[in-house]
Amino acid sequence: MSYHGWQEVVGTVGLVGAFASVVTIVIWHMAMTWRARAVLARDHQYRTLAEQATRSHDSAVQQLAGIDERLADLQTRMRSVERILKEVE
Repeated sequence: MSYHGWQEVVGTVGLVGAFASVVTIVIWHMAMTWRARAVLARDHQYRTLAEQATRSHDSAVQQLAGIDERLADLQTRMRSVERILKEVE
């Protein structure tokens, strides 16, 4: 093999290596972009779920406050009824 033949082989191997490097970098970049998008989508879903849980919690707190008020009113009425029944006896 002549000197020029080795130059062609080395040049070809270099170009194939450079092309393989570029393809690898492009694929790596695409994979990282896809992963970042998936993370952002998951974070958005978590945020939405957290907001929904907060709204549900606030609603439950309001309902419990209303029940507590009604229970206190019911206890007051029961005491009144018990007092009246004791007076009647």
